[in-house]
Parts: sequence; C-alpha cells; structure tokens
Amino acid sequence: MIFIKNGSINTITNGVIEGDILIKNGKIAEIGKDIVAPLDAKIIDAKGKYIFPGFIDAHTHLGLWEDGMGFEGADGNEETDPITPQLNPIDGINPMDRTFKEAYEGGITSVCTTPGSANVMGGQCIAIKTFGRRIDNMIIKNPVASKIAFGENPKSCYGQDEKMPQTRMAIAALLRENLKKAEEYLEDLEIYEEHEDQDKPEYDMKMESLIPVLKGEIPFKVHAHRADDIFTAIRIAKEFNVKLTLDHCTEGHLIAEELADENYPVVVGPSLSERSKIELRNLTFETAGILSNSGLDVSLMTDHPVIPVQYLPVCAGIAVKHGMKEEEALKSITINPAKTLGIDDRVGSIEVGKDADLVIWDNLPLRIESNVLYTIIDGKVVYKR
Repeated sequence: MIFIKNGSINTITNGVIEGDILIKNGKIAEIGKDIVAPLDAKIIDAKGKYIFPGFIDAHTHLGLWEDGMGFEGADGNEETDPITPQLNPIDGINPMDRTFKEAYEGGITSVCTTPGSANVMGGQCIAIKTFGRRIDNMIIKNPVASKIAFGENPKSCYGQDEKMPQTRMAIAALLRENLKKAEEYLEDLEIYEEHEDQDKPEYDMKMESLIPVLKGEIPFKVHAHRADDIFTAIRIAKEFNVKLTLDHCTEGHLIAEELADENYPVVVGPSLSERSKIELRNLTFETAGILSNSGLDVSLMTDHPVIPVQYLPVCAGIAVKHGMKEEEALKSITINPAKTLGIDDRVGSIEVGKDADLVIWDNLPLRIESNVLYTIIDGKVVYKR
C-alpha cells in the first residue's frame, strides 16, 4: 500500500482536491481529505506538490523504432505489401529501449504504439504502460485500433517502385477493395456459424484482423495530414459504417467547422517539428486550440520518436500558448486519449477503482521548469527524483 498525503490532486474529471490518496493492490482505493493512513502503508508527503494522473500519448511508435539505431531497431513499417492489417506491434516492441525509461521519468505512463504509415493498412495498434520488461505484461488493451494511412507516405513508399499505390485514388481504392473483402469474409463466417451444412471459409489472417473494425469494436486510426485526405477517410468510413480517429490532422484548423459537424475524435501532432514534407506546409501549434474551441475532443501526440515522448507536456504547454485552454490541454494528454483509445475505465483520471498511475510534480506540469518527483505505475513507485 501507498498513502500519498497533503497533495493538490488534479483529478481531471472531478476538479482539484486538497488531500490524500490511498493505493491498494495497484488501484486507487480512496481519495479525499483526512483519510486515515493504514499502519503498513508507505507514506509519501506531497505537501506543496501537485498530483496528476499519468499522462497518455495517443499516438507513438514507442519501442518500434529503437533509440540510436538504424535498420536493426526499425520494426514499424513492413514495406513489402501495402495491405498488412494483420500485423501487431506486440511482436515488434522492445520494452528494453531506453526511451521507455525517459517516458515514465517524464510523467508519461501510458501510450498507444502504432505501426508506421508506409502502408495503406499498416496493422493493429496497442495501448501499453511505459514501465516493464516484458511487453505481454505491459498491455492495457490490444488492439485499440487498426492503422490506415493516406497521402505522401504510402504514395512515396510504393509509387517510386512503380507499384500501387502511386496516387490518392489508388490508396482509397485499396481501402475499399479490402474492406469489401473483409465484409464478405465476415458474412461467410456468420453464414457458416448459423448453418451447419455450410463449409467454413478458408482462414484469412488479413480479413480476420479487420473484423473488429467492421463490428465497431475498434476504430481505424487514420494517418492524414491534408484536409482532402481527412475528408476521404470520412467518406470511406461512412460507406462502410466504421469508426475513425483522425490522427495528425495537420490541416484540421482549415476545416474546423466541418470536423466539428462530423465529431470524430482528433489526435493532433506532432507540432513541435519541421515542415519536412509538402503535406506539412500548414503546420501550426494553433490547430489543437482551434479544434478544441470548436467543441471537439482533442488529444495531443508526439509521434515518438519524431518528438521524444517525454516532451508531451511541453507540447501541451505550447498549445496553451497558441490558444488552447489549459484545462483542455490537460485533458488532451489524460482523459481524452484514454476515451479515444477505449481505456478510460482504467486510466486518464484520478478516480477510485482506476489503475494507480500517478505522477507527483514540483510545479504545474505544463510549465517548462516543472519536474517529476515521483512516477507511480500500477501502484508501484517506478521513479523517484
């Protein structure tokens, strides 16, 4: 047991409480004032300090591109086939990579790790904790989404080799073709399950992996920078009645009114980076604030290793500087990504019954000079400054 006393507790969902937190069996057991500490509890005095839920990065490649390595540590893009929805990061993540330690020392306790965007369908996405040695024991939910990509990345990966897709038309066509195949595969499975005299369809791992998307159990996680690509993603989602999250959303501020009407979750970033390709010509830190002020649930992302994951709070602070409300910026790295990833029953806010993923700061965390004093994941102190 851990008993944290006398702290300023920002619950994110239920305001700020001046008081104590009791942690039992890896979960938050009590929150409030004047809680009696059990005799066998480890005491942490947080007087004058700030307690926040562990921060969540909604879109990273943590562990798939290892730090300081080239080809040997690059396991995020299978650039041999533009359609690979069956891939899963659990088989490519190296949790021994030192950036995991940098993540939790920076107050980031959970992330979504996704395949890269070379392929039109890149694979599944998983939500993991940032502390551990064995990835199997770090998973919060697998899968949380299925990755698809529009625009320059799949075009440049395959078009230069005179392979499909060379154009945005081909990207959309490949998506439609494979979604239609997946629909037919699912229909054949359902017929087989309902009628004993029917032959079971031959197992297809690609189509099998798309069934949770077709059933609405997980969304497509959409790599899209340009406004026209965002609209194509929405068009196809409506055709097949599937869910989306719009990731990157670099030109989202140009179409804020339309996106507010559509009301898909948006994941904005990486904004603290150069305009390294033509799709990023309208990159600005104002995007998150404009979309948030339009009523959308906005999450921020580092796209690690594009921006090192520990600088997620810095990105939130800069977003505030450029027009995002501070309360919404804090939500964008806590409860909003938790909801978007479908893991808000466990993380994203300080509530009784949730995982004890807590960070104690010496100052408000969106300030550049603030330091993490303690990081607690699943009720265990994994870092102490």
